[in-house]
Amino acid sequence: MFEYHGWIKVLESAGADDEEYDDDRLHLIVGGIEERIREIGSPYLLDLRWMNGEVFVHFGGFANHRDARIPAFFREVGERAPGSYGLLHVRDDEDPGRENEVLVHRMARGRVSEHADPLLSPCVPVLEDPFQG
Repeated sequence: MFEYHGWIKVLESAGADDEEYDDDRLHLIVGGIEERIREIGSPYLLDLRWMNGEVFVHFGGFANHRDARIPAFFREVGERAPGSYGLLHVRDDEDPGRENEVLVHRMARGRVSEHADPLLSPCVPVLEDPFQG
């Protein structure tokens, strides 16, 4: 089972100076991200939306097996838009050594790191009871 939920605020840079902002560059980045979303063609939630002048990507799905394109795409957005930040929570019961964790992919300034979520891990017994076979 591969379950994932997440979001990214897409920013072309981490600069707070409005003079550095390049609307044309942001639209070019967004166009590339939208093209990749169409290529992935996930049957689950994978979309980009403009909200109040800002760009967000949302993720959500529950599949029988790992889809490596999802965490790869999360990293790719950070590479394309190095000011971006967000979180992607993944539960993958086929990930050796991490099958009992919810893994958080944390993006800050476009760079991604991975962490076990201390609020949702270990899955057994935090989320589920142990198997009584």
